[in-house]
Amino acid sequence: MGEPSDGTDDGISYAEAGVDIDAGNALVERIKPAAARTARPGTMAGLGGFGALFDLKAAGFADPVLVAATDGVGTKLRIAIDTGHLDTIGVDLVAMCANDLVCQGAEPLFFLDYFATGKLSVEAAARVIEGIAAGCAEAGCALIGGETAEMPGMYAAGDFDLAGFAVGAMERGGELPRGVAEGDVLLGLASNGVHSNGYSLVRAVVGRAALDWDDPCPFGDGTLGAALLAPTRLYVKPALAAIGAGGVRGLAHVTGGGLTENVPRILPAGLGAVIDLDAWALPPVFAWLRAAGGIADAEMLKTFNCGIGMVLVVAPERAGALAALLRAAGETVVEIGRVETGAGVRYTGGL
Repeated sequence: MGEPSDGTDDGISYAEAGVDIDAGNALVERIKPAAARTARPGTMAGLGGFGALFDLKAAGFADPVLVAATDGVGTKLRIAIDTGHLDTIGVDLVAMCANDLVCQGAEPLFFLDYFATGKLSVEAAARVIEGIAAGCAEAGCALIGGETAEMPGMYAAGDFDLAGFAVGAMERGGELPRGVAEGDVLLGLASNGVHSNGYSLVRAVVGRAALDWDDPCPFGDGTLGAALLAPTRLYVKPALAAIGAGGVRGLAHVTGGGLTENVPRILPAGLGAVIDLDAWALPPVFAWLRAAGGIADAEMLKTFNCGIGMVLVVAPERAGALAALLRAAGETVVEIGRVETGAGVRYTGGL
């Protein structure tokens, strides 16, 4: 290969091609304190290595089964980018993965993120990743690694994409759903807004209403954009406490597909669910979306969570005690229905 070249006057550097390695290194240093705050039993190393290590025995597991999940935040990301409100979109990312893990009966253990952009802004990326760390701390999982990709020409100026990857564990034999039977009670946990699904329809409704993100919110305080960025609620710790107390037979995270499609995912063949829509009030954001978009109730229930972000299927004799436990943990709990013979979801009442 000969002697190393010192370059020529007309040579080009990686930075001139659009990739700033120094900015990436600065970001890692910036987010190390946030990641360190997520440390939990089992965490073995900090950020910066080629891989991340986690000790399942130190986390307290004897015969663990691993569970993995990956997700993004959909086009809610578009609103965050356009408004510059970047501090909570990372919470959404964690919630979309960690809430799914707990539905399998697993305790989330660690999380990794993927942040891709055309030109790295250390400040913007740090705000996003610090939000991820906040979500991890709330979910009880460690942020142990990730990837920041700077890819010139792949994204418009200021744009970026996010993905998350979570791994959890349970003791062998603890998998959910398990033992779901006719007559089991459905406990609904209140959502914190639209969460992270249905935003393509949300954006279409906002366009139909001729509103901008910085316009006053028509269904609450502040701006419309800020209201629609309310972060996805993390149900991990209350759900794990309910599982540990006994009587939980299944959990459904109400994401894309709404109640209509997510509840049947945890019901065995031959069983369906009846849900009483009069059991809770439709939150203002959904009432506004329905009215402004002229959206049919069936479409609402198949697209949005409509106020119920997580459903627990519980043994009837345990419903009262579990509802009390969940309320003590800060959840708003509503008995929304029961498991019955049949298939799918049958609704009574109306939104």
